[in-house]
Amino acid sequence: MSTEHHKNDPGEIRLPMHEEVSFETRDIQSGLMLKLLAWMGVVIILSYLFTIGIYRGLTNYWESTRTPMLPSHVGMSPTMPPEPMLQGMPGHLNDPQVDLRDKMAADRKENSSYKWVDEKNGIAEIPVEDAMKIIAEKGLPGIAAAPAEKK
Repeated sequence: MSTEHHKNDPGEIRLPMHEEVSFETRDIQSGLMLKLLAWMGVVIILSYLFTIGIYRGLTNYWESTRTPMLPSHVGMSPTMPPEPMLQGMPGHLNDPQVDLRDKMAADRKENSSYKWVDEKNGIAEIPVEDAMKIIAEKGLPGIAAAPAEKK
């Protein structure tokens, strides 16, 4: 095969010149291709119809077995938010500041009172301030050392 360039005129079309190269006169059988395209069209249409049938069947099944949910607005007044309502929201009857003061007073009362937890065993609750004074004077009890592992 030669590497020299053929000197062609700009509009001239030439066939390749080589003794060992030959071209088929007819590359493809058009009848066979038309049959293939026809069968592909039939398969596509059948698969589309099959898919539509499955979709409609499932839709009918789901609609027949589905129980509709109750509307969310049934049983409540339209002006009130659902429970539990946050403090300060419209319709909440308690004042948040009063609730906070009541909670803090109850906590202070619990933290400053004496009470038996287990009277038989001598376990009692004492006010937090007294417990802090005792710990400052005596210190915390020591922690027992963990037993050594056997290897």
